[in-house]
Amino acid sequence: MNKLKFIFFISIQVILSNNIAIYAQKQPNVILILTDDQGIGDLGCQGNPWLKTPNIDAFYKESVRMTDFHVSPLCSPTRGAIMTGKYPINNGVWATFKGRDILSSNNKTMATIFKQNGYKTALFGKWHLGDNYPVRPTDCGFETVISFKSGGIGELSDHWGNSYFDDVYYVNNKPKQFEGYCTDIWFNQTMKYIDKNKNKPFFIYLPLNAPHDPLIVAEKYAAPYKSLEGNKIIDANLYGMIANIDENFGKLNQFLKDKGLDENTIVIYMSDNGTRFGYNKNGKLGYNKGFEGIKGDKLEGGHRVPFFIRWPKANIQGGKDNNQLVAHVDLIPTLAGLCQLSIPKEMGLYGVDFSKVLVNPQQKLEDRSVFIHHRQDWRPPMDVDQTCILQDQWRLINGIELYDIKKDTKQKQNLAAQYPKLVQKLLTQNAVFLKKSKENAVYNELPVNTIGNPAQKEITLTIQHAIGEDAGIWKCEQIAQGIKNKNNIHSIEVEQDGDYLISCRRWPKECSGPILGIPIENPKKLFQYKTIQPQKVQISIANQIFEKEIKPNDEEVVFNIHLQKGRTVLTNDFVEGKEKFGVYYTYIKKQ
Repeated sequence: MNKLKFIFFISIQVILSNNIAIYAQKQPNVILILTDDQGIGDLGCQGNPWLKTPNIDAFYKESVRMTDFHVSPLCSPTRGAIMTGKYPINNGVWATFKGRDILSSNNKTMATIFKQNGYKTALFGKWHLGDNYPVRPTDCGFETVISFKSGGIGELSDHWGNSYFDDVYYVNNKPKQFEGYCTDIWFNQTMKYIDKNKNKPFFIYLPLNAPHDPLIVAEKYAAPYKSLEGNKIIDANLYGMIANIDENFGKLNQFLKDKGLDENTIVIYMSDNGTRFGYNKNGKLGYNKGFEGIKGDKLEGGHRVPFFIRWPKANIQGGKDNNQLVAHVDLIPTLAGLCQLSIPKEMGLYGVDFSKVLVNPQQKLEDRSVFIHHRQDWRPPMDVDQTCILQDQWRLINGIELYDIKKDTKQKQNLAAQYPKLVQKLLTQNAVFLKKSKENAVYNELPVNTIGNPAQKEITLTIQHAIGEDAGIWKCEQIAQGIKNKNNIHSIEVEQDGDYLISCRRWPKECSGPILGIPIENPKKLFQYKTIQPQKVQISIANQIFEKEIKPNDEEVVFNIHLQKGRTVLTNDFVEGKEKFGVYYTYIKKQ
């Protein structure tokens, strides 16, 4: 075979291979990209006058844009709602710490549905819905997972020493060293996965940790925006992180086209909540597309986010806007409608299927309300205070402030006195929703960490997720500095009767050191270590209290305790004189 014929032969083989990937399946592939803390105005295509996002802008022009799309104002509540199709108070995740960023174990997920319908499933990036069985992503329908722990790279529950570059991530729960920048890794691993699985329908959840702080990115991405810091924008690194996302998105989009997969792949680009560093509340820096409110707020900018979707094969394309009210809880029924997935009736979904308006913009959804309840605490969210109820153009905040968002994007004119019947209607709908929600066990029961299951022989508990009345603690730097925090309660489910070893530590196992000293290792020279001087460790569990002294070289204090099957609560403290503060790291395994 001469060289020309050989090249022709290989070219035909590549074309045929790609065409097979297209025509061998009727169901579309799905890629759901979820960015972290990217607000409604943090894109060029959303009108930002300084930020350059050419690849996402091009996708925007090819997509259907749901311009009135809403999420929760914080990341874990949004992620839980997307994955379960239930509002935060119905899936157990309404906070980002204190045990309320862990899914209740009876929840089925979006990944479970796709898997049961014959899809390959994978996650690359941020989960933040539980680090222990039975709510790790591998327990929740994802066959392939590359992720980090808890809510952010470098948090105290994550692998010690992670810093966005050259980190240790978890591949199906096993630690593995990676090289490069986190966002680059998530996208590169996504493309590698697609290349191996392109002949089967796949669902890929690509939840990025960027542009969440700490705002870390290679200098070349932030450099174009440095001159704007302090006079136009808050932080150039935020824009640099988004520029890096844009570059990676462009590579992924081109990859899909090169592989012949773009026509029959549903691609969604969205964010998990409002911006944090893209706009300040006095409006003097940044851009928020005319809205007030940032991450955590009930004002529009806290929960209204970009949502772009493209599926050329079904004519979901063309740069069209649709202004109907939709939300995170709608994604499961909508994707099920688009992909013809069967959904178990017992899932108890709260969202609506808006697939018909994607295919035909002339279609109208039935009138509905969207509810925003969340709370940074283990306690349930407030019934009315600290809430937002949405219907059409109306926003009822805290039960007493009513705004017409179409006419008043800054939410300055409270119309509650002018429309008392509408206020009462929305409050009544909220009361009905709450009554039904409070009948669910997850409203009052704490999500549990299961011990004694073969799927995870040893679980890790950290003070980041401990329940208590103290403020949140989540940074490795806080642990390195020996910051004391009184949160000390963990909800446990014992799956088997037996003897359990409970190891209480000052430092995580991967960077161990004496409880009264410091580790030998200081990965990447990130930390300034300080010592603490507790004399004892005290724990209580299953109506039993135990106490042991800490010896000078002890790296752990271990308790061997017999536990019976069932639910209980573990309380664990370092004791320093008359003061108690929560144990930083606890490891539990069955003997």
